[in-house]
Amino acid sequence: MSMSDIIEDEKFVELNYKVVDDKTGDVLVTVDYPLGYVHGVNDVMSDEVSKHLYGKKAGDIIEVPIDMKQIYGERDESLVFTDNIENVPEEYREIGMTITMENEKGEPRSFIVTRFDDKTLTVDGNNPLCGREVTFVLEVLSIRDATDEEIELGGAVDADPDLNEILERAE
Repeated sequence: MSMSDIIEDEKFVELNYKVVDDKTGDVLVTVDYPLGYVHGVNDVMSDEVSKHLYGKKAGDIIEVPIDMKQIYGERDESLVFTDNIENVPEEYREIGMTITMENEKGEPRSFIVTRFDDKTLTVDGNNPLCGREVTFVLEVLSIRDATDEEIELGGAVDADPDLNEILERAE
C-alpha cells in the first residue's frame, strides 16, 4: 500500500456519512451523495471528526461520538411555544414542518412543529440535534491527490457542504 492511499492534508477525500441518535438508534442525518472535500484545506466536518479521519484509508468506517450540547448548547425551553391551532394556517399542521418567524429584532428563526392535537399546536425553535448525543458514522470511499484547483477552492469544484445546510436538508 502506498502512502497516497491514506487521508492526509491536501488529499481529496470522498465519504459517506450518517448521524445516529445514541438513545433511539434513529438515523437523524444522512447524505444522498458522497461528500468530497480536501483534507486539511476545507474540512467540512468539525475538528473533532476531521482528526479521526487522518491516516484512514478507503473502505474504513469510523464512528465518532459527538455531544451536540457542545455544538448547539443546551435546549432552551423558552423557544418552545404552544398556540391555539386556529391561529396556525392549515398547511403548517404537520409534524416536522418548519415555520420561520422573526423575533423583535427582525431576525428570522426556524421553528419545527413538534406536536398538535384538535386544540393546540407546539413549535420548537431549538436545533433538532440540540441536546442529543449522537454518533457520526463515516465511510471513506476514495482518496486521491487533490488537484491545484481543488486545493484552491477547498473542495469539489461545485460543492459547498456546510453542517448547518446538511442539517437543514435533513429536516
